[in-house]
Amino acid sequence: MKLIDCIDTQAARLAQAGLFFGHGTTNAFDEAMWLALWRLGIPLDELEEHEEDELTEAEMASVVKLIDERIATRKPAAYLTGEAWLQGVPFTIDERAIVPRSFIAELIADASIDPWLNPSSRRVLDLCTGNGSLAVLAAMAWPEVEVDALDLSTDALEVAKLNVARHGLGARIRLLQGDGLKGAQGPYDLILCNPPYVNSQSMASLPAEYLAEPELALAGGTDGMDFIRDLLRAAPAALAEDGVLVLEIGNEREHFEAAFPQLEVVWMETSSGADQVLLVTKENLL
Repeated sequence: MKLIDCIDTQAARLAQAGLFFGHGTTNAFDEAMWLALWRLGIPLDELEEHEEDELTEAEMASVVKLIDERIATRKPAAYLTGEAWLQGVPFTIDERAIVPRSFIAELIADASIDPWLNPSSRRVLDLCTGNGSLAVLAAMAWPEVEVDALDLSTDALEVAKLNVARHGLGARIRLLQGDGLKGAQGPYDLILCNPPYVNSQSMASLPAEYLAEPELALAGGTDGMDFIRDLLRAAPAALAEDGVLVLEIGNEREHFEAAFPQLEVVWMETSSGADQVLLVTKENLL
């Protein structure tokens, strides 16, 4: 069987199994392609060059086995491969940390945050760093800054440590453990935060793929705002005079605006629209 036919066949199986896609892919074909190419050791951007390759029986069996595991376990594909990609950058990942997928990565890559920084901006905090992906992307995007990557989970920080080393950024990224901003060592010119924000009703109906991730990184209380309330109270003290906070809230804009009706924020445009990520200045937080 040709590689492309194998991918089509396995994509049909994934679709029929009723899986959820949202941890790096959005559909069954892309998921099958990712898993098949990874299993065969083919770079993810080289499908076109290899789609007519004839697979051996052993190669077919190997791909089918991985697809079987994806269907049986309902785990995100990234946990099966041990790798996730964000803005074209590879990251090590396992079940100790949430699969990286933050829209803040887009804002770093397309320089949307840059106008809010000034030439003297030198200190960045990635709060709730998880596997360290935003900290790494920030260090890559702004070579002159030093980044603190902070998380409550010591398990997640172990994964972040792998990624800091993987990208050779140990001299510029410092890993910190602590509960929210209590573990921070500011002041910071920029705080990036993709916190736990899923409200309790949504948590109760999450697909199995999300339930495979650490609940600590997802659950945000009744309205999803528990962590964010503490964050916004503490943020001014952790920010430099003209510092800004970039905060991801997912699908919780309605709850955010209900919780903070007087707070003036800037909604940032991402591939998912302009209601997933916001920016707020220290001045407005005060």
